[in-house]
Amino acid sequence: MKARFEQLAAYNRWANARLYEAAFALPDGDYRRDVGAFFKSLHGTLNHLLAADRIWMKRLTGEGEAPDRVDAIIYEDRRQLALARADEDDRIVGFVSSLDEAALAGALKYATTSGKPFEQPRADILSHFFNHQTHHRGQAHTILSICTGKEPPVLDLLAMQRGGVAPDLRVLAKH
Repeated sequence: MKARFEQLAAYNRWANARLYEAAFALPDGDYRRDVGAFFKSLHGTLNHLLAADRIWMKRLTGEGEAPDRVDAIIYEDRRQLALARADEDDRIVGFVSSLDEAALAGALKYATTSGKPFEQPRADILSHFFNHQTHHRGQAHTILSICTGKEPPVLDLLAMQRGGVAPDLRVLAKH
């Protein structure tokens, strides 16, 4: 089970880098355009992904900063957002790597953003965590197609498994 979650953590980093590469190619007006998505724009959706990941990582590790709202705009500047995304993706990869099978099977107590308490196995939480990321990257993918009128970058897990290349997000953010 651990190997599967390690692959999903690597995929998360890979897919985010490809998504941000496409986001950097957009003019600012398109990047921030309200297209009627749940978090309105690509900017809002990318911020939500980071916010939700930070919330879950705070629950899972007890460490780090986490917003109290899932619609928080953590960074207005997309380059700062990308650098924070790269840091969070590294944190996720490191956290998953640190877990053993017993930790994955172990239960975690946490509270939702509304304060409701739950207890679930870490493996179930991680399954949700990675599924949630994929769900909202799919929304971002649609926003890209709306804004560009073109096919967005391939984000399929199989593409990564077949050796698909992703840019270094930190390098992208600096240009």
